[in-house]
Amino acid sequence: MSQAEDHAGTRRDFLYYATAGTGAVAVGAAVWPLVNQLNPSADVKALSSIRVDVSAVEPGTQLTVKWLGKPVFIRRRTEEEIAKARDVEMSELPDPGAENANIAAGAPATDENRAMAGKEDWLVMMGVCTHLGCVPLGDAGDFGGWFCPCHGSHYDTAGRIRKGPAPRNLPVPIAEFVDETTIKLG
Repeated sequence: MSQAEDHAGTRRDFLYYATAGTGAVAVGAAVWPLVNQLNPSADVKALSSIRVDVSAVEPGTQLTVKWLGKPVFIRRRTEEEIAKARDVEMSELPDPGAENANIAAGAPATDENRAMAGKEDWLVMMGVCTHLGCVPLGDAGDFGGWFCPCHGSHYDTAGRIRKGPAPRNLPVPIAEFVDETTIKLG
């Protein structure tokens, strides 16, 4: 093999690599916008986490806020409401699962598992009936919690389904106190 033939092979190899590299960059440039469009938009990112001032919420009242396009009930429960929720036997519940984003899946729907950690008088739940997505009314129903007038679902003071067509408890979103009067959702 002569030196000229060896040099031609090297030049050919360089052309292959340069062409492959250019093709890879072109494919990446074409695919990136398609992949990037799957990311959440700026307005969704802005709403992914909100802080709620709960300093004005007195025991026995609730605040409803909108988060990710859905209502969220933030209730400060009385001692009576807490005692009522804790007296429920798990075998009486149609849905014994906790539906709580803050604890492990499969945990029981005890009041302790549904209330805010360390602050048992606070209960934060998504305000959407698990039957057909209606918004239940607070301080209503046969169990003193929430009542969905659309189809008759009754929730207790811990947001657990007790009677009616709803198949699951009201879900508990990720929530935490960041200071004494502010709850962070998300």
